[in-house]
Amino acid sequence: MGRWRPPAVQGSKYITRKGFDRLNSELRFLWKEKRPMITQAVREAAAQGDRSDNAEYTEGKRLLREIDRRVRFLARRLEDINIIEHLPENTDIIVFGAWVTLLDENDQTKRIRIVGPDEIDGSGSMVSMDAPLAKALFKKSVGDEGELHKPDGSISYLEILAIEYIKE
Repeated sequence: MGRWRPPAVQGSKYITRKGFDRLNSELRFLWKEKRPMITQAVREAAAQGDRSDNAEYTEGKRLLREIDRRVRFLARRLEDINIIEHLPENTDIIVFGAWVTLLDENDQTKRIRIVGPDEIDGSGSMVSMDAPLAKALFKKSVGDEGELHKPDGSISYLEILAIEYIKE
């Protein structure tokens, strides 16, 4: 059996200015600071002699491969991405960049922002525009309800309490 894998689904190519700047600074850090530091450590480990039993050398080479992989990804992604800096003409509906306050079926409020897939974070407040939640909310306005179909087959109903756009 071969190692062929179907290509990964490409995320949307939209990003906020803040997200673009964050990715760009990560790229600069990896290329200008971290990679030279690891390269120097690998050079010093290689100078110690036998590389087959040299854990520092092996680990350094592995780190360099990871850094190079991330640098290639970021460079390609930043070339091909569209920065959305303007506010939409109609601020009464949910589109990219909207801050949305939701009321779920348990009467809990939650505030999220619809952003590009490169900007999501672990807090849950930044939601990718490709996520089912964002797709359920797109083009809706205050007072509308969104249906969120969960992977387990259940459906959640969300009421939109507020929509806000903030110029960064």
